[in-house]
Amino acid sequence: MQISNSIDQKLLNKDEKERYQRHISLEEIGLTGQIKLKNSSVMFVGAGGLGSSAILYSAAAGIGTIGLIDNDKVDKSNLQRQIIHDTEVIGQNKIFSAKTKIEKLNPNCKIITYLERLSASNILEIFKNFDIICDCSDNFGTRYLINDACLIQNKPFIFGSVQGFEGQVSVFNLSKHSPNLRDLLPISPAKNDIPSCKDFGVIGVSTGLIGILQSNEIVKIIIQKGEILDGKLLIFNLLNMTMRKLSLSRKKNNNKKIKNLVDQRDYYEEVRCLNTKIKTINKVEFKKIYQNNFNQIIIIDVREKEEFEEFSLRGSVSIPLSIISNTKSIDLIKKNFSEKKIYTICQKGQRSENASRILMEKDIESISIKGGIEEIKD
Repeated sequence: MQISNSIDQKLLNKDEKERYQRHISLEEIGLTGQIKLKNSSVMFVGAGGLGSSAILYSAAAGIGTIGLIDNDKVDKSNLQRQIIHDTEVIGQNKIFSAKTKIEKLNPNCKIITYLERLSASNILEIFKNFDIICDCSDNFGTRYLINDACLIQNKPFIFGSVQGFEGQVSVFNLSKHSPNLRDLLPISPAKNDIPSCKDFGVIGVSTGLIGILQSNEIVKIIIQKGEILDGKLLIFNLLNMTMRKLSLSRKKNNNKKIKNLVDQRDYYEEVRCLNTKIKTINKVEFKKIYQNNFNQIIIIDVREKEEFEEFSLRGSVSIPLSIISNTKSIDLIKKNFSEKKIYTICQKGQRSENASRILMEKDIESISIKGGIEEIKD
């Protein structure tokens, strides 16, 4: 892996010399290191919890070109951890909200945005012009896809993951001798039964911390200083305030490159969906059922109480996602709704899918309404 380090490409302007003077004063960075940062490019996959701090600190550090890919929109429930967004941009695309925040923080950064979902069909074309790939996604299907693309293109892969109060960070594929994600998790999480943080929650500061550590690894790789987490997995537990560093080794059987990612697309989608395939229904089909079979169904609205009070469907019951896995909620559902077909609904359809996954694990069958309240109201 080669990071551009020629000081002849782009030198610092007056604003940058003032802005980065605390960096330049550091022996480990200096003027040469800061110019390396300016001439570097980093792609961030996801502008959510991990991405918020990783992107902001990387932009503030002076990364010259920042790529952002995300097709999600800002939801109120994101704001507990996704500090790159704010209340005023709820409902807007995350990458445009993030772009605006970066421009206000550091106008010297060049920002390239991709309002699309990363897939086997577009990943190589998107990644090819970036030096480093920072994974700020929230599902293992995307992580395996990123890993394999980085192996094909010989790019370092900054790994981050959070769940609850715990977070992990590592650097994969830094050199031809480096381990990759498949050395850490050779079998897909769907088969290993690794839970999703969407289903089980996450404290905001854990995503902030891991995102900052990802940014720190990016800076060290570019300036070529310090001990990089190459072959190491750093694990933080913020509830117990413990930290461990585990060694990873490259496994011979995991370094055979996948030449055609498109051939593997079904695999990535299978892992992306984890091991919990839920039933969904679109607004057209649901409206027919709602009009013709209203007495035979129950609608569980998993939004927060204040959202439910602002607007809700006639006959729906409020059980927020934050408490739906509680024993009291599960007992209530099993006792009162067992004779009816259960549908879950939220604002846009994401939380209701998570709710249906949780209910499935409790042996309660339900159907998530695609698009949520926003689609139904149209």
